[in-house]
Amino acid sequence: MEIYNLMKMGLDATDLRGKAIANNVANINTPGYKRKYVTFEETLNNKENKPKIEIKTDLGSEMREDGNNVELENEKVNQAATTLQYNALVSLTNIKLAMTKSVISGR
Repeated sequence: MEIYNLMKMGLDATDLRGKAIANNVANINTPGYKRKYVTFEETLNNKENKPKIEIKTDLGSEMREDGNNVELENEKVNQAATTLQYNALVSLTNIKLAMTKSVISGR
């Protein structure tokens, strides 16, 4: 897979992950709500299929009495990690583009 496509998919995944986390936080008091999460990195090692971004529902976490399984502290940690990952991917993309531009311009 071309590196630019992989970086774009990484950016798309982190963007979608941030939206899922925001949605989880918004539904923290909704009875019966099950937290959502995004998978992407897990599919990178799969040689048979191309990497894919998926939104999944967490049915395995411990639930409160109202059936909701969103934990605010976990969502905050996940959001911080997602922000760091997104920023790192943006930096890497900018570096890769600058290197390509340098090669094209002959510098």
